[in-house]
Amino acid sequence: MPSTLRPFLAAAGASVAVALAAQTSPDQFIATRAPVIALVHARVVDGRGHAPLENQTLVLREGKIAAVGADGTVKVPDGAEVHDLTGKSVLPGLVMMHEHLFYSSITKGPFHANEMEFSFPRLYLAAGVTSARTTGSLEPYTDLQLKADIDSGKTPGPKLHLTAPYVDGVGTGITQLHPVADAAAAARLVNYWADEGFTSVKVYLSLPLDIMGATIDAAHKRGLQVTGHIGKVSYREAAGLGIDDLEHGFMAMTDFVPGRKTGDPANPVNTYRSLEALDPESPAVNELIHLLVDKHVAVTSTLAIFESFTPGRRVDTAAELDTLAPPLRESYLTRWAAVNVQNNPTSKAAFAKDLKLEEKFFRAGGLLVAGTDPTGYGGVIAGYGDWRALEILVEAGLSPVEAIQVGTFNGARLLGIDAQTGSVEAGKAADLVIVTGDPARKIADLRNVEIVFKDGTGYDSRKLFEAVKGMVGIQ
Repeated sequence: MPSTLRPFLAAAGASVAVALAAQTSPDQFIATRAPVIALVHARVVDGRGHAPLENQTLVLREGKIAAVGADGTVKVPDGAEVHDLTGKSVLPGLVMMHEHLFYSSITKGPFHANEMEFSFPRLYLAAGVTSARTTGSLEPYTDLQLKADIDSGKTPGPKLHLTAPYVDGVGTGITQLHPVADAAAAARLVNYWADEGFTSVKVYLSLPLDIMGATIDAAHKRGLQVTGHIGKVSYREAAGLGIDDLEHGFMAMTDFVPGRKTGDPANPVNTYRSLEALDPESPAVNELIHLLVDKHVAVTSTLAIFESFTPGRRVDTAAELDTLAPPLRESYLTRWAAVNVQNNPTSKAAFAKDLKLEEKFFRAGGLLVAGTDPTGYGGVIAGYGDWRALEILVEAGLSPVEAIQVGTFNGARLLGIDAQTGSVEAGKAADLVIVTGDPARKIADLRNVEIVFKDGTGYDSRKLFEAVKGMVGIQ
């Protein structure tokens, strides 16, 4: 390199570094940060399933909820930064349980996912997600570094609870997944990623019963939870192995596939057809649901992703489409149109049955949690998909207050962090969402997020959304 170029390149590099630092700094998104903040005249939806309380005052101090109670009964400290929330609601930060840091950037060819380490953390936080389980990693070291950057304040995003790379058997069909050949290989994988700092494991479609059992045993020995999007193993079989959580509601359930034998390969078409024919009130269904409840197996609802495969459902809003890079927007709209032209009645019926089964599980006392799963062909996007997941739960028969409970306190319970977050209670972290309107009456008001508090720091939702327009699918 000519010596005359070196100073120029050094200066250019320094300029780029400064510009990038400014672009990624979380400070530009902070709406409020003060030692003591008082939120007055608020409607509080506590996340515990209780009716909302009107005209409430909350005091936030040192990242915690110091006090909450009726206006006039809670003293506003001298010098507090006061926010009048007349006409607005406060609810817990969302605790969502099937999130990813990757996105299915499919324009052609087989399934492929790109890591969205810039756009997705911002989108999650903008929508009010303050805690998220990643539920399957494709770039584990990127996930670890991103969590470290969020925890240290270098980048905005939710508190991440990292799930290790998928544990799957031979025949995944996804080149980014590495299959395990036997129980010993599964245990090695679990122990390696436990050592690296992951806190949960996800078993996948092609993993056979014996290796799944070994995986669950290895994970539990290390204090890791195990969830699963399963296929070769039925829900009943997985419950018997001690699994902690089952993904995708009942859409992945193979228990009622006619003629199914243990170890049969997963076949989504057969699974959908079995749901289409299923009577949700049958004794066999009741027995399975009571088994899951008795064994304390949680179920993660991911209705937004399955809606994208169901004819007659909604197309993404203009705001969602604006987040997508142009080729991904075109790809999504083309695939969405094809789903609707095909108009598969089995998909419609299976989706409708799953809504009934998820409500049934919830009413039976099961721990129902919720997540986005921003995968498929690209129509489900971080943040926006979290809102949609809770909206469809209301369509399924839950009240708005119950849907909020599923998306907040229930998720915290499953993660074991309900003593720290997940509800609006004194002593807990000031992880809160301020929205215009009343989501306890109209769940769609969740979309009117103004400020998201994480550990007492308030982030401007609009600015976070603006920062990622056109970025999803790129970074």
